[in-house]
Amino acid sequence: MKKYFKKIAKALALVGPGLFLIGYNIGTGSITTMAKTGAEHGMGLFWALTLSAIFTYVLMVAYGKITLVTGRTALHNIKAGFNNGWVLALYIMLALIIGEMLAIIGVMGIVADLLQEGILMTTGLSVRPLWIILITTSALYVLMWFGKYQAFEKVLVFFVILMGLSFLVVFVLVKPSLLAIAEGLIPRMPDKNPGLIAAIAGTTCSAAVFIMRSTVVAEKGWTVKDLKVEKRDSFVSAAMMLFLSAVIMAVAAGTLHVMGLKLDNTIELIALFEPIGGKPAAFILILGIAGAGLSTVFPIALIAPWLIADYTGKPRKLHSTQSRLLILIALLISFGSVILKQRPPALMIFSQAFQACILPAVAIPIFVLLNRKSLMGPHKATTNDNIGIMAVIIFSLFTTYYAIAELF
Repeated sequence: MKKYFKKIAKALALVGPGLFLIGYNIGTGSITTMAKTGAEHGMGLFWALTLSAIFTYVLMVAYGKITLVTGRTALHNIKAGFNNGWVLALYIMLALIIGEMLAIIGVMGIVADLLQEGILMTTGLSVRPLWIILITTSALYVLMWFGKYQAFEKVLVFFVILMGLSFLVVFVLVKPSLLAIAEGLIPRMPDKNPGLIAAIAGTTCSAAVFIMRSTVVAEKGWTVKDLKVEKRDSFVSAAMMLFLSAVIMAVAAGTLHVMGLKLDNTIELIALFEPIGGKPAAFILILGIAGAGLSTVFPIALIAPWLIADYTGKPRKLHSTQSRLLILIALLISFGSVILKQRPPALMIFSQAFQACILPAVAIPIFVLLNRKSLMGPHKATTNDNIGIMAVIIFSLFTTYYAIAELF
């Protein structure tokens, strides 16, 4: 048995950065977006999810490659690689931080609502979301105060596996139509709420993922000798994102869509499990989604100190005074869900659409940099690389149009 566990641990170690990004990407934002999409459109927008996952792989490889070849992280490369590149790098940094601060409000709002329902189901006590957020953020801050990156990675792996198994179980129980899933690969525009296309792109093919990818690869200590490993890691990460997101969408299509629910309230997520397995199954769902949400908070809280270190070219010191202050501010912003009237699912859809607006600013610079012989040397972009990134740029402009329509 120990031999099998060692093999599993070795396999997970090979895809460390990918697992970190899965934990970041497949959180309450992705679950809410995919569940809402499945509830409103069945599998009709599966094509948008598939394209987003393919383009996620393309840009993850690109950003990992440039980091391994140059030895510099993403914003530092953009800042140094263009005339007045500091303006573009500053815009990307600020836009990503603002987008993630919007997301953390929605994440903690959803987690608080679900934990409130779980406590009510098990104890009969009604605890206000304010106290739930206070306790969870305090615990997270203590963990971040003393913890290291390696510890965060292990926590994220645990939550990803827990969440994935939860939805996989309900997927088997629901038995969604394989024909409906296949038909969802045929591109067609929805009659209502086309902004969900931007939200799907924002939560899957997220600009933050690629900038963070660069940092996490550097944090792993990989070099140019690990280009093949980096590519494999990107494939595993993107494939898992597609698989888990597709399962969530299919589960929602087989339950919420059939029931006519539109997911305007967080508690409606429980309708995914409760009709099948009663309260115990609903409680499993609560733990899985709340765990996924809390795992997402780790990278969101880290994004400001990591991006500032990336932009300035300074070492990433998690336990510096500046980093601890920025993490504290991020966690304090999560209390916004208590103040704002907007429901957490709506906030999450809005924040994901906002993320889609940043994608062109991330895709275009990497295309230029990868084609510079002076920068990349023998690792300059191939024809296939260029075709892939150009397709991403076209897709990013398409989703940005719908994101702007959604925002305004």
